[in-house]
Amino acid sequence: MDRFDPRGRVNRALLVGVSEYEFTRPEHRHGVPSPLPAVAHNLSLLAAALERGGVFGPGGVTVARSPALGEFRKALRAAVDDAGGLLLLYFAGHGAVPSAGDELWLQMRDAEVVRGGTAGFEGAAPFTNVLRILADSAAERIVVVLDCCNAGNAARVWEAVERPDLRRRVSVLMGVQANHRIDAGAGDTPTPFTARLVDLLTEGVEGEGDEIPFLALAEALRVYMSAHHRTERGEPWEPQCRTENPAVDVLLAVRPGATAPAGSAPGAVPGGASGGPVGRGPDDAAPLRPGALLDAAVRAVRARVRPVRVALHRVRHRGVPRPPRRPGRGRPGWRRSRRTAVAVLAVAVLGLAGYVVLGRGASGGAPCAPPLELRLLTDPDLEPAVRKAADTYLTSETNTTGDGCRRSGITVYAAGSAAVVAGLRDQSDPWQRPVDDELDPQRDIGPQPDIWIPATAATAARARPTGLRRSYVSLEPDDAPFAYSPVVLSVPQEIAEASVADRTGDSLAGLRRKLTRRDGGAEVRRADPAYTDSALLATVGLYGTGTPDVSRAEKGVEQTGPVSPTAGDLLCALPDDADTDRGTAALVPEFLMVSGVGCDRTTRTLRMAEYPDDVPALAPLFVRVRWKDGDADGAARDDAVRSFREWLTEPGGGKGHGAGGGGGLAVFAEEGFRSPSGAHALLSSRVPDSGLIADPGAAPGAAGAEAMETALKRYRNANGPGRVLFLLDSSGSMADLWQGPGGAPGILKQSFAGLGDRDEYGVWSVASPGGRPYDEILPFGPHARQDAERTVDRKTVVQDAEADPYAALGAAVDTMARKGRDDDRPELIVLLTDDEDNDRLTARGHLGELLGRLHDKGVPVVMAALDSGGCAKDGPDRRISEASGGRCLDTSGDLVADLRNEVARTGTGDE
Repeated sequence: MDRFDPRGRVNRALLVGVSEYEFTRPEHRHGVPSPLPAVAHNLSLLAAALERGGVFGPGGVTVARSPALGEFRKALRAAVDDAGGLLLLYFAGHGAVPSAGDELWLQMRDAEVVRGGTAGFEGAAPFTNVLRILADSAAERIVVVLDCCNAGNAARVWEAVERPDLRRRVSVLMGVQANHRIDAGAGDTPTPFTARLVDLLTEGVEGEGDEIPFLALAEALRVYMSAHHRTERGEPWEPQCRTENPAVDVLLAVRPGATAPAGSAPGAVPGGASGGPVGRGPDDAAPLRPGALLDAAVRAVRARVRPVRVALHRVRHRGVPRPPRRPGRGRPGWRRSRRTAVAVLAVAVLGLAGYVVLGRGASGGAPCAPPLELRLLTDPDLEPAVRKAADTYLTSETNTTGDGCRRSGITVYAAGSAAVVAGLRDQSDPWQRPVDDELDPQRDIGPQPDIWIPATAATAARARPTGLRRSYVSLEPDDAPFAYSPVVLSVPQEIAEASVADRTGDSLAGLRRKLTRRDGGAEVRRADPAYTDSALLATVGLYGTGTPDVSRAEKGVEQTGPVSPTAGDLLCALPDDADTDRGTAALVPEFLMVSGVGCDRTTRTLRMAEYPDDVPALAPLFVRVRWKDGDADGAARDDAVRSFREWLTEPGGGKGHGAGGGGGLAVFAEEGFRSPSGAHALLSSRVPDSGLIADPGAAPGAAGAEAMETALKRYRNANGPGRVLFLLDSSGSMADLWQGPGGAPGILKQSFAGLGDRDEYGVWSVASPGGRPYDEILPFGPHARQDAERTVDRKTVVQDAEADPYAALGAAVDTMARKGRDDDRPELIVLLTDDEDNDRLTARGHLGELLGRLHDKGVPVVMAALDSGGCAKDGPDRRISEASGGRCLDTSGDLVADLRNEVARTGTGDE
């Protein structure tokens, strides 16, 4: 393939980022959804990366910060006039598409959205016009990079260009596929797409040496983003690119420190767009060992921003690695580029200034090659400890070459325990190559792991392929666990047993009877048994042996509001109400009473651990996971896994690893874990007084795979079949959130997976074309899933009308209350919406009246908002879900999986 090398020519880059808008909703009815503070970080980081890349000389990079439409056009024409070699246009901001048509509109600072209009959008540049202006440039090659919602719609505009010479010169990199909105991320870091773009421009693309060409960069971005990020529809986030056929590649940058060809002297003429040229960092800055900045960042984060740790860890990073059946190919990074995000945070925390050179060896010689990336899947309760261990390993001597480079990277992620067991046991084929929307472990769990750390050996046994169907995965568990933590009853100090003897040596039922005698109003809570092993192990003890009264047992841990997914979430939720915190015991892993949980509350009830002798303990196990046809880099991957396993599981970090701070067991000791053998002594003698008992006596028996499976099945069927009423917002504003598996009807159908043949459910279309707030799409009753899905496909349609969520929710609550009047079957209402018509909820006192009805009727409502800010504190969605005892979901989390889980808690699922 031919490659255009622009070095030595007059090259120009115009970076346009719109972080501030004059008109935003709800203050302005026709405004854009929100400002985008993350975009401001994009400009500084990308400008620095391009200037270090050796293609754009001094004055060759121009930044336009939040320009109005007229200012943007002026800046673009200036860049067009100046460029002779390579012209690069980058845009980050809001991107919009009309309800009809394929045009992409780049919204500038003065943008307004005129609904129903046919002429487009005020204050926005149609991509067609952008291409027309670019066509006037004398530049030999033009590259356009778009980081905005609906960026992929630019492909259709590019394909429609009638001038072959323009298509030949212009290559377009689009941050996401067509008709998809994306989350801009936190305001104090760059957007996810640009963060990864900067990372690759800085560290290079695997297999390309020092040079960073357009096509390899685009493919690396697609692989990474689709594996670690999701669009607001819940689908994998897949950047796209368009270039001429046959393709001619374009060199965009060279890794810092690489030698430029002889005679290379990029031309320079003064830039002059809004914002002016971007200043460069000091040329004589000393190169850093590649881990030095990360080391500083990690220390700063741990020391100064520990309260946000769990919140950061819970950011979802599921997706679809491509190409399928090639798990042996490294896929670097976390959901957002971990190195970039942490480096930015370090700069903010430590007050570092100027640009720094990343990815250089300790000697300042050749740049470091991108390290091989391992994928580590673990139980959600273990995720914080495992992530801390992996972060420690990344900067350890064990994982650092003599040149100061990383040997490997590790992506840590977690997923529901029951889903992981089913995925490894029964779904390894679609995990490698999804064939339909119903069954997609890559979407629902995450990338194919190299390493799995379940919380018990029994869970690993449950996940062994049964042999009844073809399997593409093999599991190689260690012979023994590497750590241990009992499941305890964490009791508020004021109502806990006073003596050590009374806190040990008794069953869970016995400890609960003592608790009731001490405080008749005391409650016991447990997390979701389908999501974490600790909660399932607690359920094994809760049900006991023989033929238990499961319904009665579940009533003993019943609570208002949604069940917490993890034990950490449970401990975070209790202090929301001081009386609940003081009067509620929680079944949680003991180590959480040492390590603590990273929620925002600093004041909470002191607790004491009581040790039931019939609840099996957590015993994390290292499992090597191998995938068929996943051996492209098998030897290197095996060596990386072996090194990490020895460091993590063996005392002192294994043999031959030198000084390393004691290895992974030292991290688990700090987190409050115990020895997996003998008397299960605490791994650290310096554990603070956290209400623990150093020697609680004889340990309970190990968990059995059959006992865990039986308890899970009984839990799912505890209260009989459930009832769910789905409300689907079908108003006109939902048009661009309608198509495909990530559109609203597709999300709705995916949630049917949590319902069984005995469950009753129905679907209402919520729009008001004739005054009535809803129309019935699927009649209420039991359904075969495929029949229900076909009915939804046939009857759902976007209406040319607004929705009235106030009237629809009121009618739904009354309907469900009538149906549940004579029984205790679980019930749920789900409203899937874009929140565009929430003014109907807040007008004329509607919200207060509705909240009162919801509280009185007692039917939980899940508000599922197809917007990243739908569950904002004190917003109507959050208040409705809390008043009803339901849960609020939006696209800042994994809305599709979370909604499916909420429905499954009400239904019986696959029995």
